[in-house]
Amino acid sequence: MAKLQFKISQVTIWISSIFLGLLSSVPQMASHTFNLAEAAVNAALTATFALLMWYFNIFMLSRQPEKSRQQSISYSKLVSSLLVGLVLMLGLAWIQQLILSHINFGPTMLMVEVRGILINLVFYMFLNLLQQNYENQYVNMELERIKNDNLGAQYELLKQQVNPHFLFNSLNTLKAMVESGDEEAIDFIIKLSNFYRYTLESRKLDLIHVHEEMEILNAYLFLQKARFDNGFTFTNTLDSNVLTTLIPPFTLQLLVENCLKHNIVSLQKPLHIKVYRDTDYLVVENQIQLKKGENNSLGVGLKNIDLRYNHLLDKHVEISNDQKVFRIKLPLIYEHTHH
Repeated sequence: MAKLQFKISQVTIWISSIFLGLLSSVPQMASHTFNLAEAAVNAALTATFALLMWYFNIFMLSRQPEKSRQQSISYSKLVSSLLVGLVLMLGLAWIQQLILSHINFGPTMLMVEVRGILINLVFYMFLNLLQQNYENQYVNMELERIKNDNLGAQYELLKQQVNPHFLFNSLNTLKAMVESGDEEAIDFIIKLSNFYRYTLESRKLDLIHVHEEMEILNAYLFLQKARFDNGFTFTNTLDSNVLTTLIPPFTLQLLVENCLKHNIVSLQKPLHIKVYRDTDYLVVENQIQLKKGENNSLGVGLKNIDLRYNHLLDKHVEISNDQKVFRIKLPLIYEHTHH
């Protein structure tokens, strides 16, 4: 932790010291035997003591080793401060006796020492609380910085994420299409190229428009259709208003990929995937027909999507599973909300 420096205004130190000096002379001013010289000397000595103790306590607390700083009062330093204050006030009381020799030194000494202890205690406690406040603020800022750095690093990793299995499967599908002389092989290559072009263009962006995300998804669906044929259907009922909202790139593509990865996709039992709007949410749903060995726990992909929304908007996606339909609700992100 960096060394914390007290930032107390010099004006505050001097004005408070002068004020205490004047305050100490109030009883004398109210006395029937008021003596201006005695009041002035008393005020001057008290103000001087307050001023010196300000600087001494600031110096002492600022020299506290960083490793030994604790969120509590250092009683050893408090005792040291009180002892120095007692000696200093004794010296000032002796000076007062020299200036005003007619004053009885005994009662005066007791009065000024008590006054000095009270002033010193107030100063020390105030500075100790100020120091702890500085340290707490610094710790909180460091924790917040570390949290933001961690979230930023995780989010950057998410944006860089490209599923190698998808590329492997796509190349295998392309190989099979080329070997069989499939006329759609050229379209497949174009769509695969477009998909990875979208990947390169969007990987550095936090948000893109939904209509841009749909271009990515449509390219992905074309590639998957070549692999699964009519083993799944995709229904999109998003209106133009939703298409102008924002979304983290590759969110829909990843959700559809999860649908295909975890569920049975076959001509005998087609998987039905839907994308639609529900009030302030964009919803992706599919009927549940899990592959053998699959469980209902949230995968890494869904956790990543939730982390992205939490990082960007401080919101979470809503996930529901009634054992028949799996549904994910993404909060709609409007231009004005994002900015």
